Amino acid sequence: MQITALLEPINSFLLCPTPTAWINEAKKPENLSLLLTDHMICELKAAQTAMWLIRKYAVDQTSGDILLAWLKPYEDFVYRKQGNLTSLADKNRLTKNIKVAQNTPYSQDLVDKMVLLIKEELHHFYQVLEIMQAREIHYDNITAGRYAKGMIRHVKTHEPETLTDKLIVGAYIEARSCERFAALAPFLDSELNKFYVSLLRSEARHYQDYLTLAQQIANDPLSERIKYFASVEAELICTPDRVFRFHSGVPETATQ
Repeated sequence: MQITALLEPINSFLLCPTPTAWINEAKKPENLSLLLTDHMICELKAAQTAMWLIRKYAVDQTSGDILLAWLKPYEDFVYRKQGNLTSLADKNRLTKNIKVAQNTPYSQDLVDKMVLLIKEELHHFYQVLEIMQAREIHYDNITAGRYAKGMIRHVKTHEPETLTDKLIVGAYIEARSCERFAALAPFLDSELNKFYVSLLRSEARHYQDYLTLAQQIANDPLSERIKYFASVEAELICTPDRVFRFHSGVPETATQ
């Protein structure tokens, strides 16, 4: 895989690279537990976002309930500390058919792209948990950072703009994840370096899938909304952040 070629459209899409101050904080051995914990939770949140889109816009309630059951073991682990690596080993399977809504032209494409994304994010969740267990890193709940909420705050409240804005936000979150994996990987040990590099292809595709869906659904050109969210995202990444998380901005300690 040519990493440079893979990252070229990602870096063009984002307005700024990950700040060096964040990388310096992330590569500290004492922050590894927090970094991996937040990374794992981010994988679940990515799956939840895709799940929400499918359930709201593309399937009936019965299919929505089937999808919720798919996520439940992972949510039980993160939010209720129920289950473990062994109990999650065979949970990443969608065993029942999903009935796609026929009243919108994009439903099938949205379901196809988002179901694949969910499968991959849950697989990544499991891989991070494997790494944590092998390193004897105990999972503890942590508070969410400001990044995702800071993006969602700017989503319009009327359709179809709500949907297209959420898809654009999804594209930026996935693009930043990809860029950040690549930026951090060279500073990690060989196992984590290899793991983070292995995530780049799927994260790059996730960003493109979100953007493709947004362009398919929008009634009007999206260039101005994309530029708008690019500025919002860059500000969150480049301004001081009081907590360190996988998608956090410049650590406050680096600005003092």
